[in-house]
Amino acid sequence: MKKIKIKFTILICALFFINILVSQTVEINGLINAKADIEGIHVINKTSQKFTTTNKQGGFKIYAKLNDTIVFSSIQYKLEALKISEEIIETKTLVVYLTQNVIELDEVVVGKVLTGDLLFDINNTDAKRPIDFYDVGIPGYTGKPKTQSERRVYEADAGKFVSVLDGSLVNINFYKILNRITGRTKMLKLRVKLETEEKLMYSIKVRLSEDFFSAYPLEKTLQLEFFYFCSEDENFNERCKGKSDIEVFEYLKEKYLDYKKNLETKED
Repeated sequence: MKKIKIKFTILICALFFINILVSQTVEINGLINAKADIEGIHVINKTSQKFTTTNKQGGFKIYAKLNDTIVFSSIQYKLEALKISEEIIETKTLVVYLTQNVIELDEVVVGKVLTGDLLFDINNTDAKRPIDFYDVGIPGYTGKPKTQSERRVYEADAGKFVSVLDGSLVNINFYKILNRITGRTKMLKLRVKLETEEKLMYSIKVRLSEDFFSAYPLEKTLQLEFFYFCSEDENFNERCKGKSDIEVFEYLKEKYLDYKKNLETKED
């Protein structure tokens, strides 16, 4: 009798832990392993209807639970779908191998088909366009991919504070209210602003540093500090974002004089 009770208790515990494992949602850190371009691949949790896209290194993060189906959709790769296993849930990592989508065109006889009239030749070609996510019947994101910080801002501050239907209160967005009260939304928006400014700063550094420091010499150990000095200026975005290289160069000249004065002050 005691043995039966023990076995029954073990069975109940096992079922309990299996139930927790099945219902547990975790953030999966994934990586695409492929030869061609691996940025912008759609990663879709078909079960929960959540999605994201890969970064330049082929990395992505997506929430999933046991037995969720994850679909990988891209024009340049064959459609791939896999189920989330217990191992993936435990390690919270996923490496995906994609096969390049090679599109074979029908044979073209140059002498008979190509006439030199571009529009005529395009209309008469047998080439087929590459498939996209609409062709395979799955949802896909067509806008500009958001950065991780931008996605966090959206998740923290999306939707209305309250939903009203026919004059009656339907729903209160406590999550959005709480994020505003605690300052989390403000902190996330500031992080996005800083990342945007840093991205702009590095873009300017790559384009103009060689020419600028040829005309206005500065020790190599101080060059990166100089660009950070510029990016911390309250007018940095206004003077540099969307401006021509000539306008940005003029701004750097102004900040160069300020930076040199600061160095002299430190030395004194």
